[in-house]
Amino acid sequence: MQDLKEKIIRGSLARLCAQGASLLLRVGSLMILARLLSPKDFGLVGMVTAFTGVLVWFRDFGLSAAVVQRATVTEEQISTLFWINITFGTVLGLVSMAMAPTIAAFYHEHQLIWVTIILAAGFLFNSAGVQHSALLQRQMRFTVLAVISVVALIVGTAIGIGGARAGYGYWALAAMSVTQPLIASIGFWMATGWVPRVPSSRVGIRSMVHFGGILTLTGLVAYVAFNAEKIMIGRFSGVDAIGIYGRAYTLVMIPTDIMNSAIGEVAFSGLSRLQNDPIRLRSYFLKGFSLVLALILPATIACALFADDLVLFFLGPKWKDTVAIVRLLAPHVAIIAIINPLGWLISSIGLVARNLKILLVFAPIMITGCAMALPYGPKGVAFAYSAVMMLWVIPYILWCVHGTAVSFRDIVMTVSWPFASAALAGGVAFGARLICGEFVSPLLRLVLECSVLVIVFHGVLLVAAAGQRSLYLDLLRGLKGPPSAAESISISA
Repeated sequence: MQDLKEKIIRGSLARLCAQGASLLLRVGSLMILARLLSPKDFGLVGMVTAFTGVLVWFRDFGLSAAVVQRATVTEEQISTLFWINITFGTVLGLVSMAMAPTIAAFYHEHQLIWVTIILAAGFLFNSAGVQHSALLQRQMRFTVLAVISVVALIVGTAIGIGGARAGYGYWALAAMSVTQPLIASIGFWMATGWVPRVPSSRVGIRSMVHFGGILTLTGLVAYVAFNAEKIMIGRFSGVDAIGIYGRAYTLVMIPTDIMNSAIGEVAFSGLSRLQNDPIRLRSYFLKGFSLVLALILPATIACALFADDLVLFFLGPKWKDTVAIVRLLAPHVAIIAIINPLGWLISSIGLVARNLKILLVFAPIMITGCAMALPYGPKGVAFAYSAVMMLWVIPYILWCVHGTAVSFRDIVMTVSWPFASAALAGGVAFGARLICGEFVSPLLRLVLECSVLVIVFHGVLLVAAAGQRSLYLDLLRGLKGPPSAAESISISA
């Protein structure tokens, strides 16, 4: 068990380092591309991905998560799942191509036909590396996964920026989107050295397909719930409106996406190994939950209070219309920091059907709320988006933790100190802005605001007052000592 703890700590550190690099790359590319391209360029690609993103949830049919979650799995099973993934990837690519004329007609933008066709190639590239990535997760080789993801992002970003500088406009964004999964899949194959065998129909994968199918349907419903507003804005407010809304959404979600990806990948693997040990499951989950809140909440407060400086620095003056949207979406990000880890918990112990039921109730509420706000434009939609999330969070928590090793009281106690710390730190940082803001440049003001926010939040409140020292010390100890002898686990382990 100590070995598992070591792997989780090392995996978390590896993923955090990689996602830190990814954050710098994504923010850097956001800053550069926002200055090279127009809202229309982002809007055109965003219109397509809002539709094709639905198909993304079918690309591996949840089979990678099924492989990670299972206590034992054979090579014959993984080989069969690989070929199922390839089949799904090919079919989804063809379906996406067939949808191209319909998407273009829906938005009244003929350029979308070829954009959709190009992006369709990403489904096949993704499916080719799904099971290889799952093997690396199962073996808890998170450092390797981290390196591959960073390399893929570097190559994709370089192609996107190069294309934008050369004047290819939205084609640069399309090329960047399909390059990353291609490079990542190549890296996964090289890292595992595993070559799939001929598929077999009698290898006992029915339960895994059932698990993956429910997980896929859950992801599909979640995607529709959290992205329907983008389709509605694009259809009723136009390409420029969705371009502006999309940049604001991306800006507020970058830290959240990266941190949840970094910790969630490790947490799901680790919690799956502890699904039959409720005491340790609870302990590990709450520590991971605390870490997510500690990393995401300062970014949320910064978006709410300092959106004008953030937009000016990261996007440039021509994107000033995104400032209000960034502020209105900030509460949504705070709620995501709470509910995403609960998804790891119930999936790791096999309660994927519960997650599906929760989202089937939530999706109509979110879609209705955003639809009612459409007459008020992107700002109204952003307000409705956050308002629905805030009203939903308590019922969601109660439904998720019912009958698990984690109680509602555990969640409240874990959340209370970080949120209180965030409120106080935000007040101190905003006070620093009021005192010094008029005497410094916007860049120096942003540095001052964020520095004060982070120092107060992490240094004074979280560590000293909330008793989180042990969590940070565990992470720091993970930097020391020899690597685990079981760094590579056999397929059937």
